[in-house]
Amino acid sequence: QVQLVESGGGLVQPGGSLRLSCAASGSILSINAMGWYRQAPGKQRELVASITSGGSIMNADSVKGRFTISRDNAKNTVYLQMNSLKPEDTAVYSCYADLSLYIGSYLRRGDYWGQGTQVTVSS
Repeated sequence: QVQLVESGGGLVQPGGSLRLSCAASGSILSINAMGWYRQAPGKQRELVASITSGGSIMNADSVKGRFTISRDNAKNTVYLQMNSLKPEDTAVYSCYADLSLYIGSYLRRGDYWGQGTQVTVSS
């Protein structure tokens, strides 16, 4: 039905940059919001950033001024540009999409998730 495919994670030195991408595909009617969560070992999952279809953005305080979320509505893709990375940014980053789709003749709305991508910030 719906698939979210992430790319762009990896190993980077402190102060470096990475860009994550997440593309949604399938029988999607509309996408209301997309965003990124992260979870580090032993820590709770944290909402990093989100963006609505209208372009309203939310950033976690921990990443303000360093991370930028953007979205290409035509491609159903969300991006997370991460600059000035710190070791504490190390986590598995997962994208999500709050979307609507038809399942048979029924209109459904729900959250769909990518598989997660590892980001490691270390020297």
